[in-house]
Amino acid sequence: MKEFVISQAQTERAVLVGLITRLQDERKTNEYLDELEFLADTAGAEVVKRFTQKLDTPNSVTYIGKGKLEEIREYLAACEEDPEREIGMVIFDDELSAKQIRNIEKELKVKILDRTSLILDIFAMRAQTASAKTQVELAQYKYMLPRLQRLWTHLERQGGGSGSGKGGSVGLRGPGETQLEMDRRIILNRMSLLKQQLADIDRQKSTQRKNRGRLIRVALVGYTNVGKSTLMNLLAKSEVFAENKLFATLDTTVRKVIIENLPFLLSDTVGFIRKLPTDLVDSFKSTLDEVREADLLVHVVDISHPDFEEQINVVEKTLSDLGCSDKPSILVFNKIDAYTYVKKDEDDLTPRTRENITLEELMQTWMAKLNDNCLFISARNKTNIEELKELLYKKVKELHVQKYPYNDFLYQTYSDDGNPE
Repeated sequence: MKEFVISQAQTERAVLVGLITRLQDERKTNEYLDELEFLADTAGAEVVKRFTQKLDTPNSVTYIGKGKLEEIREYLAACEEDPEREIGMVIFDDELSAKQIRNIEKELKVKILDRTSLILDIFAMRAQTASAKTQVELAQYKYMLPRLQRLWTHLERQGGGSGSGKGGSVGLRGPGETQLEMDRRIILNRMSLLKQQLADIDRQKSTQRKNRGRLIRVALVGYTNVGKSTLMNLLAKSEVFAENKLFATLDTTVRKVIIENLPFLLSDTVGFIRKLPTDLVDSFKSTLDEVREADLLVHVVDISHPDFEEQINVVEKTLSDLGCSDKPSILVFNKIDAYTYVKKDEDDLTPRTRENITLEELMQTWMAKLNDNCLFISARNKTNIEELKELLYKKVKELHVQKYPYNDFLYQTYSDDGNPE
């Protein structure tokens, strides 16, 4: 997969490309490009310029129009004159077909990445456990398989060879096809082996979950980089890796939490994102099983993000796709310390930005009405954390009595991973 991986030896300079379409206006496109830039930064690239174009639908051959492609080519050529300004890649905000990548590379002559390959690169960088590494490798092969032909375009540039036939490439065409088919077969065999390994891992994890005893399972879910890991560290008093990067958490972490006299299991899951590739969701089935088997979901939202409403919708749609939309849930708006909102005075139409909104005022907003169990917190400043613990205690106790009416959890002890001692 070196073809699609950003080099870590030095920071590569990149430009971003997005489309403004009938279904995606300019504001939405800029928001998506902001997120794409954050993805690029997480992967180790430096974004130096953006290009956007208005089209009804993406061009099936080159994604963007010929004029815009020429504009990008001229910009790259100008940057080549100064080694310090040289651009190493162009990143597109949508998934590109093999034909589109091939045609764009032919024109721009630099590395071409799309949103999917960039996410896969970050996942490969973040994977730590054998399970995560296997899942990422499978997703990479699924992405690579329909794009194998572009990896063999170097055959077109080889000269020589004897034999008759149009184009003078008869001697090369056969071996090229043979090599392509060999690679395809190797990848299919490797994918079959990875699927078997994941099935074995799935069975092991299923056995581990069964051995966790009669404990209610709570899963932290939400968009990537909303503060789930920080909240996990706060509630479980653990040291789960957390930083201001996308997909900081890739491997699901499970910890035992005790509030007052009530133990339960809390899991920190991989964050969701817009345009998350289906193959990636399929590959991470065993990771997402923690969400499927949870008794209670804690949906964490970054209220300071300007587009948090769409992030909520993305998470809810993903949960629906996983068959988890009917589970009991708590909606937690995090990062209220960084939240600002625009308010208009009754006699003044000029928008005014107000900061330091109080918890009481937040509880009167439309956001508080999105869920029967809704809280506003700051995990970093530990604001309203005690109220969150009280709500968790109440909900977990209700679920425990319903699910295990005869289980005396007060006298059972458990290890940190939830297994009875």
